[in-house]
Amino acid sequence: MTDTTINILVLCTGNSARSILGEGLINSLADKAGKDIRGFSAGSQPKGQVHPVALEVLKENGITIADARSKSWDEFADASGPAMDVVITVCSSAAGEVCPIWPGAPVTVHWGLPDPAAATGSAEDIHTAFQTAYDSLHERISRLLEIVGQDMEPRDLQARLQDIHDNAG
Repeated sequence: MTDTTINILVLCTGNSARSILGEGLINSLADKAGKDIRGFSAGSQPKGQVHPVALEVLKENGITIADARSKSWDEFADASGPAMDVVITVCSSAAGEVCPIWPGAPVTVHWGLPDPAAATGSAEDIHTAFQTAYDSLHERISRLLEIVGQDMEPRDLQARLQDIHDNAG
């Protein structure tokens, strides 16, 4: 872990829904807790636009991301980008893809969650899928913020982060 700001990257294939929710939650919850933690998001095959319901759900929950955009993980995979301390994949396809070699060898963990952008049905059904993803990430990220930055070996942090996912409600 770094001695200054802790950077956390949330990855998904399209970077339009779950990873955007994660980025917003990390930054909002860290700010409220007074923690020097910064969230980022990216995708292996970015959609090029953020899903509007993701932004709607964030806003309804008091989080605004003015500069939200769907971006490639390439922005974070070289030394010119911010060094990541933790990389979290939130979808099965991003977890199974060959990821870049991240500068600084961050702790990596997979928190697979259903894709709300794939939800079908009424507008209410789709909104519910996004709110469910938000709630799942909120629980995990709240617990992550309690432990990240503590003095522990990377393998121990990775195990604790995996435990957060495995024991989430």
